[in-house]
Amino acid sequence: MGRLRKKHNWKGRQQNEAKPAPTELKESDVMVEVTDYAGLKGVDESNALVLPATKAKKQKVQQQVNKKKPLTKKQRKNLEKVLEQKEKKANRANILNKLSEVQLPETELKLLYTSSKLGTGDKLFEIKTQDDSSAPFKISSLSGANRKRKRRRADEDQDESEEEDSSAEKMNEASDSSSEDEMDEEEDGSEKETLAEKVEEQKEEEKQTVVEQKEEKKESNEKKSKQALHKKGECKPAVFIPVDRLPEIQEARLKLPVLAEEQVIMEAVRENESVVLCGETGSGKTTQVPQFLYEAGYASAGRIIGVTEPRRVAAVSMSRRVAKEMNLSTGVVSYQIRYEGNVTQDTKIKFMTDGVLLKEIQRDFLLQKYSVIIIDEAHERSVYTDILIGLLSRIVPLRNRKGLPMKLLIMSATLRVEDFTENKRLFRTPPPVISVEARQFPVSVHFNKQTPMDDYTGEAFRKTCKIHRMLPPGGILVFLTGQAEVHTLCRRLRKAFPYRASSQTGKYQDAEDPSEELRKSKKAKKKKFVSLPRIDLDNYSALPVDEGDEDRQAGIDDDSDEGSDLDLDLGDNPDDTGQKRVFDGYADPSIPLYVLPLYSLLAPEQQAKVFRPPPPGARLCVVATNVAETSLTIPGVKYVVDCGRVKKRFYDRVTGVSSFKVTWISQASANQRAGRAGRTESGHCYRLYSSAVFGDFSLFSEAEITRRPVDDLVLQMKDLNIEKVVNFPFPTPPSSEALVAAEQLLVSLGALEEPPRQGRMVDQKRARLSCPITPLGRAMAAFPVSPRYAKMLALGRQQGCMPYIITIVAAMTVREIFEELDRPASSEEESSKQASRKARFSQMRRLWAGQGQSLLLGDLMVMLGAVGACEFAGCTSAFCEENGLRYKAMLEIRRLRGQLTNAVNAVCSDAAVCVDGKMAPPTESQVVCLRQIVLAGLGDHLARRVQAEELLDPKWRNGYKTPLLDEPVFIHPSSALHKTLPEFVVYQEVMETTKMYMKGVCAVQADWIPKLLPQYCHFSGPEQNPAPWYCPLSGKVKCQQQSTFFRVAWKLPAIEMDHPEGLEQYKLFAKFLLEGQVRLSQFSTCLLSTPSTMLKTWAKLQPRTESLLSALVSEKVDNRDALQAVWQKKEKFLLSAYCQWIPESLHQDVTKSWPPI
Repeated sequence: MGRLRKKHNWKGRQQNEAKPAPTELKESDVMVEVTDYAGLKGVDESNALVLPATKAKKQKVQQQVNKKKPLTKKQRKNLEKVLEQKEKKANRANILNKLSEVQLPETELKLLYTSSKLGTGDKLFEIKTQDDSSAPFKISSLSGANRKRKRRRADEDQDESEEEDSSAEKMNEASDSSSEDEMDEEEDGSEKETLAEKVEEQKEEEKQTVVEQKEEKKESNEKKSKQALHKKGECKPAVFIPVDRLPEIQEARLKLPVLAEEQVIMEAVRENESVVLCGETGSGKTTQVPQFLYEAGYASAGRIIGVTEPRRVAAVSMSRRVAKEMNLSTGVVSYQIRYEGNVTQDTKIKFMTDGVLLKEIQRDFLLQKYSVIIIDEAHERSVYTDILIGLLSRIVPLRNRKGLPMKLLIMSATLRVEDFTENKRLFRTPPPVISVEARQFPVSVHFNKQTPMDDYTGEAFRKTCKIHRMLPPGGILVFLTGQAEVHTLCRRLRKAFPYRASSQTGKYQDAEDPSEELRKSKKAKKKKFVSLPRIDLDNYSALPVDEGDEDRQAGIDDDSDEGSDLDLDLGDNPDDTGQKRVFDGYADPSIPLYVLPLYSLLAPEQQAKVFRPPPPGARLCVVATNVAETSLTIPGVKYVVDCGRVKKRFYDRVTGVSSFKVTWISQASANQRAGRAGRTESGHCYRLYSSAVFGDFSLFSEAEITRRPVDDLVLQMKDLNIEKVVNFPFPTPPSSEALVAAEQLLVSLGALEEPPRQGRMVDQKRARLSCPITPLGRAMAAFPVSPRYAKMLALGRQQGCMPYIITIVAAMTVREIFEELDRPASSEEESSKQASRKARFSQMRRLWAGQGQSLLLGDLMVMLGAVGACEFAGCTSAFCEENGLRYKAMLEIRRLRGQLTNAVNAVCSDAAVCVDGKMAPPTESQVVCLRQIVLAGLGDHLARRVQAEELLDPKWRNGYKTPLLDEPVFIHPSSALHKTLPEFVVYQEVMETTKMYMKGVCAVQADWIPKLLPQYCHFSGPEQNPAPWYCPLSGKVKCQQQSTFFRVAWKLPAIEMDHPEGLEQYKLFAKFLLEGQVRLSQFSTCLLSTPSTMLKTWAKLQPRTESLLSALVSEKVDNRDALQAVWQKKEKFLLSAYCQWIPESLHQDVTKSWPPI
């Protein structure tokens, strides 16, 4: 029994399963009984359904209980297959989980751009049209096959699961009943039958699908042909503009790495609104990408390709280079910088500075004449570059929505991609990033073992000398920080390796063999203990100890240095004999060096020399500042000497003090400098610092917008109707303190409306950063100068001062108009020449400053006189050289004067200002007016001389105190007011050198300050002695008020001012009205009470005072003009109130003469 009781209620389930067989037997038996009922007992017609006896009912079909059969080989193989598939599925899930952990996120995958699906020309277009046309139609064979595969897989999985369940039961159970085994066999048989049926159905379906497939193929081919016919009329043909280049240029162009990525770049530009192109230095992106776009037709149909550069030199040189490569005229490939340009109506490619494009956005926000804008050198992160990227991120989608497609390309060699791709406010969908990895030529980087902290100029000199003596031919590019260092190194190199026209040929061959030079130097070292050095007293110069004696005392012997010339320890061991000869003051004319300076303030004709080939027999050496770090390509440069420093201008956000500081560069800038050596051939970069110091550099340079005031940018953006500058999509937003300071300055200048001073603190804080622009602000934004100078231009029409204000503003905007004579002299003769030039220049400055009122205008009068004298002399380079003026700065001032004159005439059509080359000096009254205008513009730059009682420290002697600085500031010794020392001065800026000196100083009077700068003053109540009075000229109530300046509370003299608004002002005006000073003087003697009753404390007790005062307050009448305006509207105004002050007998006369206008 134990074997039979396998499952719960197995007996009941067994009866149900065996039920069909006995029922059939019963039916046959009953039918027999009913048909032959006469032969049976107890069966008649009335009881046809009599059941058989009880024993017959309990008859059961006996089922044999078979023992469990062992698995056959086939079943075991199937079971093993099922288990293997299960293991594979589990392993597959584990592998997928591990892959998902390593897989890139979708945000990074979107940034990658694949070229595997790209086609070329018409093939790509055909592929795209086929894909588009086949999208709504599905090929039946493919879809049917997929459905069949899915069905087969589902059936196989179902069969496998059933087999797994049955096999598991067979393996786990000890015994099974015979009935269950039979049921399993029946189910297997039924499954085989269903599978056979399915196979037959699938065969029939395949036959049908083949027929359907043929029919659908015919239909799809017909539809495709029809669609192709329709699309031929709709689609635009591929545009290709042929360019006829010279063979040698085409050959050199094909070697550029960016040319291999042309298809990828153009496909990305075609399919995306904005594209970021990261190309290493030397890849050719600046010159080639505009040509790609030109050939693709982006400059056709009257459209222009715009390219922005951060510097004017780069814009001019790149336009000429691209025009030369494309074999086109400069009228087609043009440039436009601040004061000059050669743009014509035929211009197709336009290079410009970013400020020029920003001005064009102010005139035409959508930039409708441009089809593509390329922002080059975006890694420099200049202020205007950041503003342009933010504006174009909104302009490009707006243009595309309006059906005027426009593209934006952001190009750089070293770019913080995350500033653009991860900034959702800038680009909602991240733009694709295309990277051109390969540099054109490899550059080997060599680090110093030690880092010179102070004498990096001397280290650069020693490194350059060794390169020139020991390495093969090739130009040298040296990076230094400032103009003075550039000239110092140029002078030392010219003295060490003099270049003369007579020594051009035949003498440079010795330097071309570095091994021979090395052998000679080693021989000389062996002889140095025997021979004594020659001393030429005629050619002797005393060098500082750190440049000569220390090098001679360095006891490092490098006789064991062998190997490649390029692996020499250049600069770390400067003690070979050749170097000693140079350091001892001996010149070596056998290997001449053609040394040229390069910096931004250099004259254009001097800058152009570096692009010309050097004279034969001489090596080119360019000593430059970071101006050569950008896209300028100096031909022939093979060696770069990088000092690792840069001079930057830093602003104090609180005090506004600016200072130039020499700081370390970033790693991106270092790589950019190293790339200068690989532009034309493989090169070497020698860094004057160790690799450990390089590791401490910041990855990227700080954006300029974070280290300078942004008042001019805020004004320009307000003029573009961007009221909430905080919400502007900056790539790197400025600090909130800088934005608040900019808004406060613009409010004080009158360019923005004052924020409300009442309400909730949160609302007031929001209102401070969203002040709307005023009409004065609109006029100021039209001038391309700082807002302070724009305010001066807006006030310059008084007394004919506009030409002088334009000249002063132009001179203040252009920096460094005077030559610097503080360079160290190399000889006594040169020092005596410098002393005589200094004396002459100071004499000319005193002459230009003048006397009396002109002298009080200070440094601004010197600028005005210098510009006037230079223009009177024709603005020649000889005059500038003779009088200590920078010729390039004077030319820039002339151009800026013309630009500002045009801007003034555009804003004020009746100004009628012109540039006068023979401008006469201003009169005394005009000088006073100029000083007042300067005070109104530079009001926040006010300084007061330290009083005698405040001299607690000797360093404050002759010093000045400013509102925001705790330390004293001083007038520079070169200033015209250095000896005068006025009590109050305004200054252009404060520069920190050894002391903090004020530049652009002008004297002002103390009583002007509260009149012209009331926004910076705190006023006391009206003075009672003298009492307030009525001014018959202005028709207002006047009084005297004491005032103090700003936070420092400088006491200012009492001045006459309009009476402050309030109830007291209405009382005083009523008093003067009753006295007859305003009107009604004929009835002033007949008053029932004295007019002074209006000012009494008990005046409320008399009804006549209250009625007159309430009538004035209700109509806001506190001056004569307001009273007359109300009388013109309401003739009976004040009649009843005034009649209360006179007898009834005069009422009729007063009524007849009312209103007394």
